[in-house]
Amino acid sequence: MISWCGPSLLDRAEDRRGDDDWVASQWRAPGTRVIAVTPDGSLGWAGDGPGFQPASGELSERHLLLGLLEGRAVFADVLPDLAAGRTLRAVMDGLSEPDLEVAFAAAGLAAWHSRAAFCGSCGSATAPVRAGLERRCTGCGRELYPRVDPAVIVAVTDDDDRLLLGRQPSWPAGRMSVFAGFVEAGESLEQAVHREVFEEVGLRLAEPTYLGSQPWPFPRSMMVGFAARAVGTALTVDNTEIEHARWFSRSELTAALAAGEVGLPMSTSIASGMIGQWREERLGAVG
Repeated sequence: MISWCGPSLLDRAEDRRGDDDWVASQWRAPGTRVIAVTPDGSLGWAGDGPGFQPASGELSERHLLLGLLEGRAVFADVLPDLAAGRTLRAVMDGLSEPDLEVAFAAAGLAAWHSRAAFCGSCGSATAPVRAGLERRCTGCGRELYPRVDPAVIVAVTDDDDRLLLGRQPSWPAGRMSVFAGFVEAGESLEQAVHREVFEEVGLRLAEPTYLGSQPWPFPRSMMVGFAARAVGTALTVDNTEIEHARWFSRSELTAALAAGEVGLPMSTSIASGMIGQWREERLGAVG
């Protein structure tokens, strides 16, 4: 899976994107690529990969500079719909690491721009600036930036190093995963871990340990991963967010997967990385 713990492959060009002349020169530069994206996260697609196109026509407000990849500019072209698009969720597991970074940035920015057309303070229209990394109110001048909603995700184990997996009713048949939830106002990440697990399965936890994080642009989350040891093993499933939960030894999970009884999250997700590292007995920084 992609490593999110090292430097980004995508240079966001923070120090240059406020220069309109420089941005325009990047649009015209040989090697510049453009990926079509919709606010709901569909990507332009061609054959078996993202449908990157050379830049053409006039640079406009719908063109967002995602950054430089190996020194060449990559823009998103935000369109209301795509006749031949593919949803990011459907294709993300098959994307290369550079393409996945580009796709996550494109989908996240497109979704944010579609929801930030008006100022929350005075109600005036906003306009994109700094090549799409910011919006500015045309009335009061307020600066708006892409919003990211923090969510915690936790691999819960017991004293026998079994892993707890749960299932949400809306998931595909058989899919199970580790536990996750959004951080509430006035709450630390660790407090959110304790609260979510207690609410969903009634367990108290020993001190959670940070593992790593991952952007999750559906539409604007940041998944922050933890590991935690359960105090006890008796489960009280809430039957609302979680319909079923079960402790697995490594051999039990392997057998359930082989029999088709259980399916796991997408391989490019931090949840998959956490489960995979537990199966390999090296639950640590998930990358």
